[in-house]
Amino acid sequence: MRPLGAPGGAAPGGGRPLIITEDPLLLDDLLRLCAAAGAEPHVHHAVPEQSGGGGGGGAGRGESVSGAAPETGGGIGWESAPLVLVGDDAARRVRGAPRRAGVLLVGRDLDDPLVWQRAVEIGAEEVLRLPDAENRLVDRIADVVEGAGKPALAVGVIGGSGGAGASTLACALALRAARAGERTILIDGDPLGGGMDVLLGGESAEGLRWPDFAGSRGRVGAGALEESLPELHALRVLSWDRGDRVAVPPAAMRSVLAAARRRGGVVVVDLPRRVDEAVAEALAQLDLVLMVVPGELRAVAAAGRVAAGVRMAARDVRVVVRGRCPGGLDAEAVAGLLGVPLAGEVPVEVGLPGRVAEGEPPGGGRGALARFCDGFWRRALGPAQGVAA
Repeated sequence: MRPLGAPGGAAPGGGRPLIITEDPLLLDDLLRLCAAAGAEPHVHHAVPEQSGGGGGGGAGRGESVSGAAPETGGGIGWESAPLVLVGDDAARRVRGAPRRAGVLLVGRDLDDPLVWQRAVEIGAEEVLRLPDAENRLVDRIADVVEGAGKPALAVGVIGGSGGAGASTLACALALRAARAGERTILIDGDPLGGGMDVLLGGESAEGLRWPDFAGSRGRVGAGALEESLPELHALRVLSWDRGDRVAVPPAAMRSVLAAARRRGGVVVVDLPRRVDEAVAEALAQLDLVLMVVPGELRAVAAAGRVAAGVRMAARDVRVVVRGRCPGGLDAEAVAGLLGVPLAGEVPVEVGLPGRVAEGEPPGGGRGALARFCDGFWRRALGPAQGVAA
């Protein structure tokens, strides 16, 4: 398995975007949107010098505008800012600046045919027209405030047949990632699965559950989400309460999972076998889906139908074969019949159900399940970020 990704670090530049414009109306809009995202921007008329002390040419050299504090030697520069918002009026003045990521060209003229040419000239990632793109811009600024780097590696686990052990594997994967020092969130996407908090022995732990997020729309704060969830065995868990709600709207699933991924690390999602609209939203954000299939023919037949639904929304599906029944199929045969790449085989671990019943979470010991999960994270995260051998 090729490395799928690694947790990202905090954004450089102290989480403060750089605004370059002389348009007072546009500046007012940008300051308002920064305030909505909780950001305190640096403001310049033109490209600041690398020391952060002044402008790189053009009007207003070395000055700040709109009452922002003048930049000194400790200020921010063009290359060090985590995000640069270039007003359409200032595109000409930044044309010669070094190319870098995180430059957005912002303006209010929706009918300007030359805006895309100016965006190419300054190496802008996006062109945002206000007020239509205000929500998108607030999201980008809020990412900077939260220190969003590379998003978390998101792995879903789904059973190919009933009783395949998908929830057990999801729980063990999350536990082993957390014990290896990864920031980890375990999301219970199966309302009829009995609750991942129960599997971890934390059904009475304080914190929010899925019904508390059912009305979520738009952006959910990544830090606020993480802090609101129960912490069990060094990982955060979003599970279900014991109430009657058995579904969340697709928009809530999209917003919550996006927030969970935003601060990097690892996100593991336990998925139901039925792919409804909310599950499809989750599948679309996952980097990898592991489908757990026992090594026997009837389970493979059921898994084929599950795989067909999952593939419609997921970008990468692989099979994990759990054990082998007497006279059953080996792992390579299961993968071949399903036409799905093989992620590995989890041997049957004698005594695991009893230990879980006594309060030991899946993957908490040194058995076959823990070894499989450790090996999986070494391959998925790469040698620099994976768990130790």
